[in-house]
Amino acid sequence: MPEMSKEEAKKHLQKLREFISDWNYQYFIENKTSVSEPARDKIKRELEDLEAKYPDLITPESPTQRIGAPLSGKFPKIKHKTQKQSLQDVFNLEEIEDWEKRVQKMLPNAHFEYISELKIDGLNITLWYIDGILKKALTRGDAIQGEDVTHAIKTIKSIPLKLREPVTIEVSGEVFMSRKSFDKLNKSIEKMCDSPSEGVRGPGKAFVNPRNAAAGTVRQLDPSITASRELSAFFYSLYGKLSTDQSKVLQQLKDWGLPTEANWKIHKDIKGLEKYIQDWDKKRDTLGYDTDGVVIKINDAEHQKRLGSTARAPRWAVAYKYPAEQTSTIVEDIVLQVGRTGAVTPVAELKPVFVAGSTVSRATLHNEDEIIRKDVRVGDTVVIHKAGDIIPEVVEVITKLRPDSSKPFHFPKACPVCETALTRPEGEAISRCPNNSCPARTREELYHFVSKGGFNIDALGQKIVDQLVDKSLVVTPADFFHLSYEELIVLDLFEQKRTENLLEAIETAKTVTLSRFLFAFGIRHIGQKTARDLVPELQRGLSFKKSKVLVSKAAQTTLFGEDEKTNHHIETVTPTDLYESILKDDGKREKIDSVEGLGPKAVDSFFEWFENEDHQHMLDKMTEFGVKIIKQTFVNEHDPNFEGKSFVITGSFKERSREEIKQIILRKGGKVGSAVTSKTDILCVGEKAGSKLKKAQEFGTEIWDEKKMLENIDK
Repeated sequence: MPEMSKEEAKKHLQKLREFISDWNYQYFIENKTSVSEPARDKIKRELEDLEAKYPDLITPESPTQRIGAPLSGKFPKIKHKTQKQSLQDVFNLEEIEDWEKRVQKMLPNAHFEYISELKIDGLNITLWYIDGILKKALTRGDAIQGEDVTHAIKTIKSIPLKLREPVTIEVSGEVFMSRKSFDKLNKSIEKMCDSPSEGVRGPGKAFVNPRNAAAGTVRQLDPSITASRELSAFFYSLYGKLSTDQSKVLQQLKDWGLPTEANWKIHKDIKGLEKYIQDWDKKRDTLGYDTDGVVIKINDAEHQKRLGSTARAPRWAVAYKYPAEQTSTIVEDIVLQVGRTGAVTPVAELKPVFVAGSTVSRATLHNEDEIIRKDVRVGDTVVIHKAGDIIPEVVEVITKLRPDSSKPFHFPKACPVCETALTRPEGEAISRCPNNSCPARTREELYHFVSKGGFNIDALGQKIVDQLVDKSLVVTPADFFHLSYEELIVLDLFEQKRTENLLEAIETAKTVTLSRFLFAFGIRHIGQKTARDLVPELQRGLSFKKSKVLVSKAAQTTLFGEDEKTNHHIETVTPTDLYESILKDDGKREKIDSVEGLGPKAVDSFFEWFENEDHQHMLDKMTEFGVKIIKQTFVNEHDPNFEGKSFVITGSFKERSREEIKQIILRKGGKVGSAVTSKTDILCVGEKAGSKLKKAQEFGTEIWDEKKMLENIDK
């Protein structure tokens, strides 16, 4: 997108301010959200960056010029004894290091000790105790004054009405709802037939998340409702003359009887702090309550005092936020991708943004109907997330932030690569390029052929495939097996060792299991499971011959499990043997049609592919170049721990690769999905499991760590 003029920036700033103000009202007053908090944070940062570029356009009512949130008007307003501040947000380790440099520059001779506390996702609350007796409880409000919710806070069992010492203090903390209480509340709401309690989004509709549920509960006029919803609280701030080092504050609060979050830690340097953040990112889903980050403070009270604060935030503390599962960004362009089956998929080119652990610059828009339904346009601010934690997709458009110059996207009538007229069969959502010789389709077919699920030639990445295609060295998949040293050594980035490694990988890949062979060609409607289901029937008509072959790692995992040998006397046939066996058997279509799980479209697609003369010629070439298909024997097909069960694999494992685990599960009769749903039976969890573990816990899914998984697959 072209850079904004100052006049365009002025208009866009106004839209950003209006959106954030509306969001704040929905979130803090109505206890509901139109978009997620991380998405709102990203939009707020866009506002801050644009105001930094045009400081003369900052207005007094801008959300960047205030702290806190609107007051609902339902409760009495009381002025805070101490004006409340917000913490500056940081979103990666580099920003933490930048903060460290700033404070070191301000106090160059100081040695800082840091303290980290888990950031609880709840509602900020301030308590006044006089002579040890709880007198007032206030929301943050607009940071100057808050709402008096004492009647509700007194019902929270973990908050003492009387402290263990008769002190007069002002403390702040977070009121939250545990996941167990949240689930219990939502189940009760879903059963309701009458109008819902205040704060719920509609009759019988549950709260979106525990934070919204806690906020809505605190603002109940009837304290008996608050009491029934089982809120909890943690405290972390002490104001006034009694303030001291943060670690001593936490201990003092605990000694007085106020609950504190127990997982805080002191660090002598920034490295220890960063390790704490990374460790808790892996295990925060094991807590019984939500935490979305880590609050980082300089521990020493004297250092805090000398560093001071800006008008909005203390300089001695920041709030690190864990990577969001959902965030917002801007659509810079919409392009079309042509897949190996001819499917034309619209893709949003995005302003790069960090989400769910990685930087995303592209997101699928699925198809023409989806673009029309969501009305995605170039220049739009959109909410994105990773579908199944893998594929980025656009969730919705924030139309309030749409540029005035935006225009609807019109799906083309012809292929963007070969210009063949697109087809869209009745009842299907996908438009397709019907040209089998379309350069884009050919390239995608070649990527798929060498991928992990196919011939699994690791050394053939997309860039190398592109080079081979551009130099006309590879036109069909068979050409991979006829590459020579002389052809490769003259290519860019190729030297002797790399050339030898690639040729060795190709030679090893010439021996492949039948299920991988079928899947590698990308035959429409023939996925990994379908290819596997076809194997027993196809092998019945083949005359296998015993031979000594070099087996690839992928084939070895499928066939031999833990056997570490690489040379085996096994039974093989050639690609020519395969297609001749399929075509010479007059009853083969009927037999294939009877394979469980195969629909009519898959059967038609299968035979159309093998009846194609160009494909037969390619298979003959593969035979000529030494490709062999291994006979598969399915071991433990009736393992009750796996058969018929749906698995999802997440995280990284020490003993097996994820692909190996997947193949073993399939071999034992299980199914492997990409996303955790209510129908998932078992989640196999390695290190850095991410949000899939949290979803599995919410659904009550059985969870196998690496030890339990190995115990089951080795039975």
